[in-house]
Amino acid sequence: MISRFLYRYIFKRTSSFILSIVVTSVFFERAYDHACEEIFEWINEGRLWTHIKHKYDNLPQTQNYEKDLSGKEHRI
Repeated sequence: MISRFLYRYIFKRTSSFILSIVVTSVFFERAYDHACEEIFEWINEGRLWTHIKHKYDNLPQTQNYEKDLSGKEHRI
């Protein structure tokens, strides 16, 4: 049953075979990329910027100084 379906709709014509390869490869690439990202974030839990960003968002503002070309500091 399934072999008849595969032959009739996928393997019989070259165009449908190539289209099925392209569609399958796009979905596989998306799934593989998502899985690799999840594994990377799981291994580096607590070390990535997205995980520690909340610690640095609400720090009190310090005085910012900028040096000009002569080396003098100016407050921004």
